[in-house]
Amino acid sequence: MPETRETALRGDCANCFGLCCVALPFARSADFAVDKPSGDPCRNLRDDFRCGIHTRLRPSGFQGCTVYDCFGAGQHVSQVTFGGVSWRAAPETARQMYEVFPAVRQLHELLRYLTEALGRRAARGLHGELGTALARVEELTALDADALEKLDVASVRGEVNPLLLRTSELVRAEAGGRPPKSRRGADLIGKRLRGARLRGADLRGALLIAADLTGADLSLTDLIGADLRDAQLAGADLTDALFLTQPQLNAARGDAATRLPDGFERPAHWVS
Repeated sequence: MPETRETALRGDCANCFGLCCVALPFARSADFAVDKPSGDPCRNLRDDFRCGIHTRLRPSGFQGCTVYDCFGAGQHVSQVTFGGVSWRAAPETARQMYEVFPAVRQLHELLRYLTEALGRRAARGLHGELGTALARVEELTALDADALEKLDVASVRGEVNPLLLRTSELVRAEAGGRPPKSRRGADLIGKRLRGARLRGADLRGALLIAADLTGADLSLTDLIGADLRDAQLAGADLTDALFLTQPQLNAARGDAATRLPDGFERPAHWVS
């Protein structure tokens, strides 16, 4: 089956050199059982770049690994930027590979949002600008390693963000009625929002860690950058939620009654 843009923006560990398991650091916490500095391979990384405890990450204390997604950056850097030659086969490329990987991940995340925006009928008036922006970001991902290492990704995000904001306004307007109060960047950690009517709300960057959103209406809600770690989504309605990602769902807690947008997988650890 030919690769589509959507599939290219999903992690494909079989074609990656375990970059998230090497390049990224993590600290001993509820999410990780051990400390690991950037550049050191995780102790669970096998010689074939697969995870030795993939099927038992959560009970082994590596919950953080189950909520991470590189948006396809791992296989792109491995197979395209570095031509299929791993950091083990060419140790001299390791440092640069580890630097380039997080930069490409950010670019792929932008591609993920732009692709979704182009699929929104409410934003059809912006499709020309969105298409141009998407093509530009795709061109950047095709740069060589030296150029990617020097790329100012923050500047690229700054160029794309206004388009995403305009898309958000158009999509959320479909909710009709008086728009909910903006909670952009709000500290809602542990808040009781059970049954809340948040349809069409702006929750960009909101801290919803361990918030109780049981039965809440989150349809047409902008969730870009929202922190949903341990948020309770049992029975919540996320139909057509905007800029939601699979890692956000993986970090939350839901159940069989949680309504998800098309194309999303119900996390295995959710209550059935």
